Amino acid sequence: MNARSQKKIRVMLVEDNAEYRQVIAPAINDELDIDLASQFGTAERALDSLQEQADSVKPDVILLDLRLPGMDGLSAIEHLRAQSNQAKIIVLTQSDHEEDVLRAISCGAAGYLLKSATLSQITDGIRTVYTGGGLLNTKLAAMIMRRLKKLLPSDERLEMLTEREVEVLSLLADGCERKSIADQLRISNATVCTHVAHIYEKLKVQNAPAAVAKAFRFGVLPTQ
Repeated sequence: MNARSQKKIRVMLVEDNAEYRQVIAPAINDELDIDLASQFGTAERALDSLQEQADSVKPDVILLDLRLPGMDGLSAIEHLRAQSNQAKIIVLTQSDHEEDVLRAISCGAAGYLLKSATLSQITDGIRTVYTGGGLLNTKLAAMIMRRLKKLLPSDERLEMLTEREVEVLSLLADGCERKSIADQLRISNATVCTHVAHIYEKLKVQNAPAAVAKAFRFGVLPTQ
C-alpha cells in the first residue's frame, strides 16, 4: 500500500443549508477512508480558511454547492482552485440547468452531482475524483450536448480515437475509476493512464468530464 492510499481523503464541504450539512457530514465521516475536515456556509469563509492552511492539510476534495449567499459556487471554483490547486472540486447542487453544468466543467470542476444522489454515490464520487477519475453523470452529459454543439465552429474536427480509447472513454463516462477500468479491460493501470493521456491530448481537454462532454458532442459516445 502506498503513502497516498494510507491517508484519509480530506474533504471540505461548502454548503449553506445547515440541515443538509447535518445529513451529509456523518455519512462522510462514517467512511473509514474519508474525513470531513471542514465545512463552511459561504465560499468566502472557505477561501479564508484555505489561505491560512498549510498545503499539507488542505483538502483533497471540495464538495461545493452552487447556490450560496455572497459569492456563488460557480464564481468560487476558480478562486478555490487557486488557493488549493491539488484539490478536486465536485459540484453538489440541486441545479441540473445546462448552463450550470457547462460552466462548472469549463471552470475546472472534476465532478458534478445532484443533491438527489444517494450518500453512497457521493462518497463513491469523492473516491473517484480523488484517484483521478471524472464524475459526470451520463444523463447530464447527454443533456448539455445540444448546447455545446451550438458553441462549436462547424469546421472543427477531432483527431480519430482508437477503438481502445473509445472503450476507456465510455467507462470514464460511467464514472469508473482508472483501476476499475484496468480490471474491466484486463489491462494495466499504467496502460489506462496512457490511454487517458492520449484521449485528453486528442480531444484538447484537461479532465474527464470535459472529455466525456466533447465525445458526446461529436457523436463518439452515443447519447441516451
